[in-house]
Amino acid sequence: MPRAVLRWLRGTLLALAIAAFALAIFGPLINLLLWAVAERWYFPHTLPLEYGFTFWERVFRPTGGAMQSLGLSVLVALATVVVCLAVATPAAYALARLSLPGRSLILLMFLLPQAFPDTPIYINIARAFYELQLNGTIAGVVLVHALHGLVYAVWIATAAFAAVDRELEDAAFNLGASRLGAFATVTLPLAAPGLAASAIFVFLESLDEFTGTFFVGAPDVTTLPLLMFRAAMEGNYQIASITALILLVPSISFMMVVERFLKPEVLARVGA
Repeated sequence: MPRAVLRWLRGTLLALAIAAFALAIFGPLINLLLWAVAERWYFPHTLPLEYGFTFWERVFRPTGGAMQSLGLSVLVALATVVVCLAVATPAAYALARLSLPGRSLILLMFLLPQAFPDTPIYINIARAFYELQLNGTIAGVVLVHALHGLVYAVWIATAAFAAVDRELEDAAFNLGASRLGAFATVTLPLAAPGLAASAIFVFLESLDEFTGTFFVGAPDVTTLPLLMFRAAMEGNYQIASITALILLVPSISFMMVVERFLKPEVLARVGA
């Protein structure tokens, strides 16, 4: 086969592969955007029959509940970040700096919530929380979100503390600083970008969490993912799409911030 034909064939196959990859990534997003501005759209029509922003007005009106749910979602996510960092910061420092027996096993234990299906775990948590009167409360939802958030908080924070040169702490000790003083003035500021990245990951995980909120918080705690799910189940695809786009805004914004904070040398120490 001539080389020119081979080059054309390779170029065509590469273009098709790139197009298929782009469709797999951006196809659902394009469909979401179309539903967000569709006034009328039904089978067998490929595109909406009418476009408009009527459903946007319904979402953002005071009785729509979207803004209240968004505010509640942000409140729960911020509380989850506080809980996770309060636990993860001392734990990560100990895992990064102390010669703990079974260190790898401890890190592995924080991954266990991700190793099992969510539904049976949350069903049992909901039953336990019912006995503790935590069902239908913001505190109960925060604790459930923290269960998954601790994975990101501990692993990323451990890598961030491990990336701080021990010699800098030793220099602070030689200058008369206490262990707490060296931690506050040297280690913590240098590890702050990694801690900020872990906080953002926890925030985004909590903001998008649905299953745990559904089993523990519904119907009293209605976050934005629950509102989106309810709209989709009722066939209000426009409202569900608009709600999904609202959730995308902080996710994309914070991920751009994470890309600046989370350096390759920090990532290389995850699990090290």
